[in-house]
Amino acid sequence: MEDKQRSILIESASRFPPPQGVKISYGTSGFRADASILSSTVYRVGILTALRSIQTQSVIGLMITASHNQVSDNGIKIADPSGGMLTQDWEPFADSIANAANPEDLVLLINEFIKKEHIPIGGVQSAEIFLGRDTRPSGESLLEAAKQGISSIVGAIATDMGILTTPQLHWMVRSKNKGTKVSESSYFEQFSNSFRCLMDLIPREDTSSSKIVENLIVDGANGVGGEKLEELKKLVKDLVIEVRNSGKEGEGTLNERVGADFVQKEKVAPLGFSEDDAGIRCASLDGDADRLVYFYIVPNSNKKIDLVDGDKILSLFALFIKQQLSVSNKDHPIKLGVVQTAYANGASTDYLKNLGLEVVFTPTGVKYLHEKAAEYDIGIYFEANGHGTILFSEHFISWLERRINELASTSEGSEQHKAALRLLAISNLINQAVGDALSGLLLVEAILLYNGWSIQRWNELYQDLPSRQLKVKVADRNAVTTANAETVVVKPSGLQEAINIEFAKFPQGRSFIRPSGTEDVIRVYAEASSQEAADNLAKSVAEHVDRFLG
Repeated sequence: MEDKQRSILIESASRFPPPQGVKISYGTSGFRADASILSSTVYRVGILTALRSIQTQSVIGLMITASHNQVSDNGIKIADPSGGMLTQDWEPFADSIANAANPEDLVLLINEFIKKEHIPIGGVQSAEIFLGRDTRPSGESLLEAAKQGISSIVGAIATDMGILTTPQLHWMVRSKNKGTKVSESSYFEQFSNSFRCLMDLIPREDTSSSKIVENLIVDGANGVGGEKLEELKKLVKDLVIEVRNSGKEGEGTLNERVGADFVQKEKVAPLGFSEDDAGIRCASLDGDADRLVYFYIVPNSNKKIDLVDGDKILSLFALFIKQQLSVSNKDHPIKLGVVQTAYANGASTDYLKNLGLEVVFTPTGVKYLHEKAAEYDIGIYFEANGHGTILFSEHFISWLERRINELASTSEGSEQHKAALRLLAISNLINQAVGDALSGLLLVEAILLYNGWSIQRWNELYQDLPSRQLKVKVADRNAVTTANAETVVVKPSGLQEAINIEFAKFPQGRSFIRPSGTEDVIRVYAEASSQEAADNLAKSVAEHVDRFLG
C-alpha cells in the first residue's frame, strides 16, 4: 500500500471510531445493530465495497437497511457483481475490519488482505459503488459514513441511487454489470412490461375482460416498499391494489405490528386491517420489501388469519412453471429444482415431491439458497418467511429463445408457443438478483388470474402442519453448532439427543434449533399434528436449550 493511500485511510478512519466494548458480527445477510453504533461499521464496509469493486472490476452495491427490524436499528447489505449477496469468502474480512480497534489496526488488516487477494489499490484502478437506503431516519447520516469509506480508497466513486427497496438496488447492480440501462424508472418499466406480457398470454373467454374484480390489499410495513408499490401500481392497470401502512408521515411506525415478519410469526392481521376485510386477498411486505407473504382474515376471529407464506408462494410458482414446461417442451431435458430450508413446512416438501420435483435443502440464509438454485436450469427457492426468487440459467434462456423462434415459424399461437412465451415473461418479471416482494407479488397475481383461483383455493394446495417458532436468549450464540442444513445439533453434546426425545412424543413431530445470524439468541422451530402439540414441543425444546446453555 502506498504512503498516500495509507495516510488517507488513517486520517479518515480516525473520524469513525468503533463503539467501545461492542463486537459487531456479519450475519446471514450483512451487519445489523442499533443505528447509534453503526457509523464506524458502515464506513468500513464502504472501504470493503471499494476493494471488492477493484478486484472484480464491476459495480458493487451497498444498501443501508435493517429489513424487518425495529426503526431504531439499521444495517448494511452488500450486493456482489451478479446482484446477489457478498461472496462468503469475504465475510471473515468484513468481520475483522468491522471490529478493528483503531485506524492503525484497520490499515494493517486492509494491507494484509489486499496482498493476499492481489488487489491493486492506489493506482489507476477505478471502482464504483451504488448506494441505496430505506426510509429509516438514521439512513441519511449512515449514507455519509459509507461515502467517506468509499472515497478513502483512491479511485473509488460512490453513486447515490437514492431511497430504494433492497431488491431495487440489487437489480440495479446486476443490470449495470450486464450492460443494461440502470435507473429506478427502468426497474419499474421492466417489471410492469413483463407483467403485461404475461397477462396478455392468459386465456380469456371474454377478451374484453382485463380487470381482476377482487381488490388486493397490501400492507407496506410503513416502509419503503409501500412507497414504491404506490408508484408501480400506476403502471399495472390490470390490478386493483389498495396500499395500507404505506409509510406516509404520521401513518404508523416502520415494522411495528405490521409487515411480513410480524404477520408470518404472529399469524394475525397487521395494524390497519379489520374484520371488514375478512376473506379478502391481502399481502404483506417487510421493511425493505425483499419478503412477501399473503393472508386473509378469518371471519369473526378477532383478526386471526390464514397465512399463505413463502412455502405456498414457492409451490404456486413451481406448479405453474412445471405445467408450462410440460406444454412447451416434450423432448429437451430441463433441470428444474426446488431449494428449501429446514423452516419449510413438512407438508410443503411432501407436496412438491409428489409433483415429481427435485427438492434439496440448505442452511438458513438466502446466500445458501441462491447458490444452490443457480445449479439448475430453473432453480426456485423460498424461505417460509417469504424471501425467495426464481433463477433461470443463461443456457436455459438461450434454449428458450431458440424454442420460441422455432415455434413461431411452425405453430405460432399454439399452446406450445404460448407456454414458451410465458416462461420467458416469467424470467423477465421475477427479480433474479434477490428476493423481491414487488416483482414476486406481480407474478403471484398473474398466476392466480391464469388459474382463476381465489386465495382460498390457492391455500388449499396442501394443509400446513401447525408450527411454532421461539427465541431463547443466550450469552453466546456461537456455543451452538449444527450440521445437515441446520437440522442436527453437533455442539453442545447431548442437546440433540434431548430434542429427539421431545419430538418423538408428538405425532408428526419435528423440531430443530439454530443460532441466529444477527443476535445472541437460539431460534427454536417445532411442528406437529396440532397447534397445541407444536406449542408444547417448541416450549420443551426451548427449555432444553436454556438448560444446556444457561
